[in-house]
Amino acid sequence: MLSASFIPVYSRLLGEGDEDTADLLAWAVGAILALAISLFVILGVFAAPYLIAVIAPGFHGDKRDLTIRLVRILFPGAGLLVMSAWCLGVLNSHHRFFASYAAPVAWNLVMIAALIFYGPRSAQDRLAIDLAFASVAGAAMQILVQLPQTLPVLGAMRFQFARVRDSLRIVFRNLLPVVVGRGVGQVSGYVDNLLASLLPTGAVAAINYAQILYFLPVSLFGLSVAAAELPSMSRATVATNAAVFETLRVRLNSGLRQIAFFVVPSSAAFIFIGDAIVTLLFQSGAFTHRDALYVWATVAGVAVGMLAGTTARLYISAFYALSDPRTPFRFALVRVTLTLVLGYLCAIPLPHLIGLEQRWGVVGLTASSGVAAWLEFVLLRMSLNRRLGWTGLERLYLLRLWAMALGASAAGIALKFALSGAPRLAAIASPHVAAIPVSPGIAAHQLPMLAAPSLLAAFAASPRLVALAVIAVYATVYVGLAYLTHEPELQRFIAYALRRLRPRS
Repeated sequence: MLSASFIPVYSRLLGEGDEDTADLLAWAVGAILALAISLFVILGVFAAPYLIAVIAPGFHGDKRDLTIRLVRILFPGAGLLVMSAWCLGVLNSHHRFFASYAAPVAWNLVMIAALIFYGPRSAQDRLAIDLAFASVAGAAMQILVQLPQTLPVLGAMRFQFARVRDSLRIVFRNLLPVVVGRGVGQVSGYVDNLLASLLPTGAVAAINYAQILYFLPVSLFGLSVAAAELPSMSRATVATNAAVFETLRVRLNSGLRQIAFFVVPSSAAFIFIGDAIVTLLFQSGAFTHRDALYVWATVAGVAVGMLAGTTARLYISAFYALSDPRTPFRFALVRVTLTLVLGYLCAIPLPHLIGLEQRWGVVGLTASSGVAAWLEFVLLRMSLNRRLGWTGLERLYLLRLWAMALGASAAGIALKFALSGAPRLAAIASPHVAAIPVSPGIAAHQLPMLAAPSLLAAFAASPRLVALAVIAVYATVYVGLAYLTHEPELQRFIAYALRRLRPRS
């Protein structure tokens, strides 16, 4: 969020060739942020009980006390992540993306190490606390990973606030609308958790599992493209209006095609083979098949707005590049309001009206968030098209992507049903196989045929192996169809991967 208000101003100075002023701006923003975030963290730690009363009003007793303690531990980590975003803004403006987006890997490694070390020896509540401390340590690691590249591009630390006063004013004037506009996904997530806390036990957990799955493709294919395009779009605004609009149109449409190529199959997978995805990632121990189906339904609701939510990010970046964060801000307010109203109606009264258990209200909750995302996307696109001319995805291209995704879904579903019948096949075949005497007269090539039903049944007995096979078939069919239809996005991706893998001379 910070980077979205900082990068356009900083990149524009770099595009004008004024690197000295750009460096001064970066150091000034970093100093002001460090002071402001320190005060914010202190306030958050003391105000945690009041925050929980607003965010999760359905929590009571021990659950509420544990949540308050976790929030107090995590607040310093949130402050460190803001400073990590400052490093990201500097690096992205210099077109250095690897360190800033590899940094979260360090955060995850710290948390994984904490789970491995504390998991076998801690009760659930104690493990949650240990994991919260690990999260704070991981946030610090995110900064340490980026600093070796951030400091050299900035040069010596200098502070001349008067010289960059106007630029600072623009950065922080845009920060509030950017926080709402860029952080609408988080705000919408808070609304979902608030409403889910009013549903029966398990709804909040299902929402959290769904958000984990949702943010994987959104981050990989939506946020990454939007983040990579923002500095380039911002530098392009140094040119004349006609050139700016043409450059933004070209970059925007190209980015939209890249996002759609990966997000459309992700959405289809969540809807049609989401049970396989949830089973592969989560089904073990106390997480049963019944839980997997519940999370699948929740994830399918999330998938409704996935394409809108990811492509909207790119439109928001275009507005930021044009120094207009207020338009996305207004549309974000519309989205959050609709999410709250529609989410409440679909989660609380609707299940009772149509005769469903109250716990299934979580599906209406996630689907209503998707509908709100589509409304925000339409508003963003209409507003930007009035300024730049036509932008968007061609209908024929979208139809082709959905046709490939549906074909891949059909292949995955067919394999799932075939494997689900494997135990019955083995049960029928086993008596006949057992009745066949094993003698030297049986040819060697016949032995695999006799063993096939048992091997197939053993494979199908493992839900995770079945899920892995279904997902592999889905991905293979989609990529294969894209290759046969010569999709430019796939060809560019393969070319890029080969360039990265090819050893440098």
